[in-house]
Amino acid sequence: MSHDEDHVDNGIAKIVRMANQIGTFFESKPHAEGVAGTAEHINKFWEPRMRRHFFEVVDAGGAGLKPIVLEAVAKIRRPGDTVPPEGANAGAPGGKGSAAGEAKAEIAASQG
Repeated sequence: MSHDEDHVDNGIAKIVRMANQIGTFFESKPHAEGVAGTAEHINKFWEPRMRRHFFEVVDAGGAGLKPIVLEAVAKIRRPGDTVPPEGANAGAPGGKGSAAGEAKAEIAASQG
């Protein structure tokens, strides 16, 4: 295995580990709240590059992901999606803001 392949594998393992840590935290909540909280956390705090790697794992079968994380997938925004998944936090009223996936440049352009 080349150094580049090792780096990719380590990055994927890190994404799986991080997603599972979030899922573990939200397992202490009632089930529906835990699933929603897992998705909301990833949507709010993971940059598009991280979510892209996350969805590479999901699209390949989700190996290693906890069940709560896999259930949250339907509410997690894929990078580049313009419409938030059903039940996802849509950001500020009107679907604006960084929580809605709007880039900082788009926010600045709309304000001035």
